Amino acid sequence: MAEIVAIKRSEPEGPVWSRLEKGVLRLTLANPPANALSLETMAALQSQLDGARDDQAVRVIVLAATGKVFCAGHDLKEMTAHRGDADRGRAFFELTLQRCSTLVQSIVRHPKPVIAEVDGLATAAGLQLVASCDLAIASDQSTFCTPGVNIGLFCSTPMVALSRNVSRKQAMEMLLTGETIDATAARDFGLVNRVVPREYLNHIVGKYVQTIVSKSPLTLKIGKEAFYAQAEMGLAQAYDHASRVMVENMLAKDAEEGIGAFIEKREAEWKGE
Repeated sequence: MAEIVAIKRSEPEGPVWSRLEKGVLRLTLANPPANALSLETMAALQSQLDGARDDQAVRVIVLAATGKVFCAGHDLKEMTAHRGDADRGRAFFELTLQRCSTLVQSIVRHPKPVIAEVDGLATAAGLQLVASCDLAIASDQSTFCTPGVNIGLFCSTPMVALSRNVSRKQAMEMLLTGETIDATAARDFGLVNRVVPREYLNHIVGKYVQTIVSKSPLTLKIGKEAFYAQAEMGLAQAYDHASRVMVENMLAKDAEEGIGAFIEKREAEWKGE
C-alpha cells in the first residue's frame, strides 16, 4: 500500500474546523448550540469540500460536530431577518436553499468517501446533510427528525436526501408527523449504517476510515461515481453503464496491481492510476 503522508492542516477559527492527518480530512461543525447551516457555515463547508477534491493528501472525509446538536438545519433566525426585505425574503430564501442544494450534491458527487460521525440531534437540513454522506455512524444518543411540518414548513429539500435513503413509507412517516426517531430506528430505516455507544463512536469511525484508506483511491473514486450514477438509471441502462465503468476500471494500473497481488498472495501497492 502506498504510504500516506501525515500532513496536518488545522483551522480552529470560524464555524467549521478542519484537520487533515494521515489521509483523513476531519470537518467539524463548530457553531453550537445549533450548528445551524447559515450562509457562512455552508460557505466554509463548501470551501473545504472543493479544496479536497483534487488534494491527493485527502483520502477520506469525516463530517462531525461539537456540542449536543449535530446540526439543527437552516439558520431560521438568519432567514427570518430577511422577511423585512422588499421581496419579503424571497431572494435570500432562494439563495440559502440553492447553496444548501449545491453543498449536499457536492458531497454525493465528491470523488472521496464522506462519512458522517453523528453524536446528537440531526434535524431538517441537518438530517439532509447526514443522508447525503456515503456512510453515517451514529452514537446511541443521536436522534433524527424532519420537523418542518410542526412550524408550517414542509421539509421539502431534506425530503430529497431522506427519500433516497429510506423507504417511501418511512420517509413519509417522518415528513408528515415531524416526530423524532432515535438512533436505532434510524439504523432500521436505513438512514445510518451503525449505532454505537457514544464513548466508542470516534474509535468505530476510525476503523471504517482506516479500512477505506487501505483501498486504491482511484478504485474508490470510480466506484462511488458509478454507484450514484447507476442509481438514477433504469435497470438495463444501469447495467450498460456499470459494464463500461468496469471495463475502464479493469484497464487501470491499480486493478492490474490489485489482481496481480491477489494471485501472488502479496500486499498491493496502490499508485492511484
